Order: sequence, then C-alpha cells, then structure tokens
Amino acid sequence: MDVRIYYEDTDAGGVVYYANFLRYFERARTEYLRERELDVATYAKAGILFVVAHVEIDYRMPARYNDVLDIETTIPDFSGTSLTFSHLVRLRGTDRVIASGSARLVCVNGAGKPRRLPEEIAQLVVKRA
Repeated sequence: MDVRIYYEDTDAGGVVYYANFLRYFERARTEYLRERELDVATYAKAGILFVVAHVEIDYRMPARYNDVLDIETTIPDFSGTSLTFSHLVRLRGTDRVIASGSARLVCVNGAGKPRRLPEEIAQLVVKRA
C-alpha cells in the first residue's frame, strides 16, 4: 500500500510525526484484508472485533513532506484468537527502510472477550503459511 506524506502528517521538524505510523499500519492491515475480500466493518456489525494487544515500531530514518511510502504487510504469526501483522515501510522506488513494526490483534466478541478467529480468516492464514 502506498501512503503520500502530507503537511498535516509532519511535526515541527518537518518529518512524519512518529505516532502517524500507527495510523499507516492500521490502513495497511485494513487494505491487506480488503484485498483478500475480508471486510473489517462487516465483522464489526456481526459483533466480531479486532483489538490491538501489542505494537512495536522501529524508526530507521525520517520520512518528509511529499514522500511516498510503500508499506508491505504480512502475517508472520497467528494463534486461534490472534493475528500478528508485520509492516515494512520503504521510501517508494528505493530500498530505503523508513520504519518497521508489528501489531498483534486479538479477535474479541462484542463484550470484549477473546474468541476464535472467523474461519475464513483462519483459512487465509493457513493458506499463506
């Protein structure tokens, strides 16, 4: 997924504000699932939610206004109730790594209690393993 950096994404130093990478990762996860015909909003309407339980980010170099970032997303790990998404952010058209990180999402019911992943998501993960 590509993300263009706008002025609103930057801090007083002219680089991407660090917390914005969490937003970019969220978009990348949503697009990853959407490209596989899995819609998070449809699950939410059915009372199946995905909550972030853990997140890590390593910042390697700054991204600046008007840069275009390429975010590569994979699922390197999973369990019966959770998925770990890995994100690698590069400056588009280069091998320059801007940041890397991961987020573990737990599947929960409407009351916030962990539940098993929906079968179609579990199958997606098994197919890619």
